[in-house]
Amino acid sequence: MKLCMISLGCDKNLVDAENMLGLLRRDGHTFTDEEQEAEGIIVNTCCFIGDAKEESINTILEMAGYKETGKCQVLLVTGCLAQRYKEEIFKEIPEVDGIVGTAAYDQIHQALLEAAAGKKAFFVPLPQGISKVETERILTTGGYYGFLKIAEGCDKHCTYCIIPSLRGSYRSMPLEQLEKEAQMLAKKGVRELILVAQETTLYGVDLYGKKSLPQLLHRLAKIPGIYWIRIQYCYPEEITDELIDAIKSEEKVCHYLDIPIQHASDRILKRMGRRTDQASIRQMIHKLREEIPDIALRTTLISGFPGETKEDHEELMEFVNEMEFERLGVFPYSPEEGTPAATFPEPIPEEVKAARRDEIMELQQEIAFEKSLAMVGKVLDVMIEGKVSGEPAYVARTYMDGPGVDGYLFLNSEELFLSGDFVRVKVTGALEYDLMGEVYDGSDKEGYHESSQ
Repeated sequence: MKLCMISLGCDKNLVDAENMLGLLRRDGHTFTDEEQEAEGIIVNTCCFIGDAKEESINTILEMAGYKETGKCQVLLVTGCLAQRYKEEIFKEIPEVDGIVGTAAYDQIHQALLEAAAGKKAFFVPLPQGISKVETERILTTGGYYGFLKIAEGCDKHCTYCIIPSLRGSYRSMPLEQLEKEAQMLAKKGVRELILVAQETTLYGVDLYGKKSLPQLLHRLAKIPGIYWIRIQYCYPEEITDELIDAIKSEEKVCHYLDIPIQHASDRILKRMGRRTDQASIRQMIHKLREEIPDIALRTTLISGFPGETKEDHEELMEFVNEMEFERLGVFPYSPEEGTPAATFPEPIPEEVKAARRDEIMELQQEIAFEKSLAMVGKVLDVMIEGKVSGEPAYVARTYMDGPGVDGYLFLNSEELFLSGDFVRVKVTGALEYDLMGEVYDGSDKEGYHESSQ
């Protein structure tokens, strides 16, 4: 069949979509980006928060319309929404021909066959184990960077989070399997590996009896063709001295960590089921910056959690102001049915959640601008993302910027560069979240930033 795949949500979900595309290509299917031309449409869904759930449902309904206006014969729903609302989807959206859960993406071809034969395909096993099916993923990121999912599921059970019931318990991918996949990605032209999981810091505990992310980093750093290795989703309480040493010692590992903390009030952290407190978070942030002075720290916060008082919010604001994260995002709390927090008393009005989010982001905007100004005059190695249409300029990323979530560096140059090229650049200007620069000619060494990698 000629298929169209639409993947929503996080980068971990995107890896599943790319694996499904690889399996489908192996089994003879072809692909199109035009929904109107597709004989089969697959919507890989997310339902982590309310907005993601709404986007997934609206996309399914939109794609269902192509059964009337296009060539679509089969509509499949995969991913987290499929896992969570398997019965409801069939009942409420009869145009859906098949459902494939989070632990069954390797059954996607069989689901298509059954749906095409007129059956209601249903593949939603309990999330357990790791898929042993090996296939060549089809990259959808442009080819010069790729996500490497190193584990599935989560054991933390934060009170606001539905992920453990959708993705199951924490299961690490074997070192050898990840090394092989990374080598395959490198052969495809991937130059930046981005390690993702619900929590990367606990990698290997279930397989090897200890936190093994440092060992994985050492192995991946040996792969030819890989220039940057970026680590996301590190819980601060699980960061070890060994991990810090690996980041310091391996030149390919970006001095960048994503450490989602969610809040700074001990009272709210406890209600969230988080396994740390503000003092411990502060201690880890100070340690990271002491050990790796040029590290870029990214975090995410939740505004308006049930029971959050004005004082809790002000404490969070003070914490953000003092910690000066290089990168930060805020999400208003979204109650998810089936989670303990959804039943908590003292819900916060939506307008208050939004106002508190906006207040934090206004503060972060000031911090980010000051951080950007401090980079002017420094020399960095940047990765070219693409060319600005009609201008002698390029969009690039520094080691401080993850794709799709952080800022950019705008490079003015008449030279010809390709996406994925690394270029040495001198920073010449700063915007609120972005930088401007020019190709560094090497005429002065002043300002060279050793962490360019």
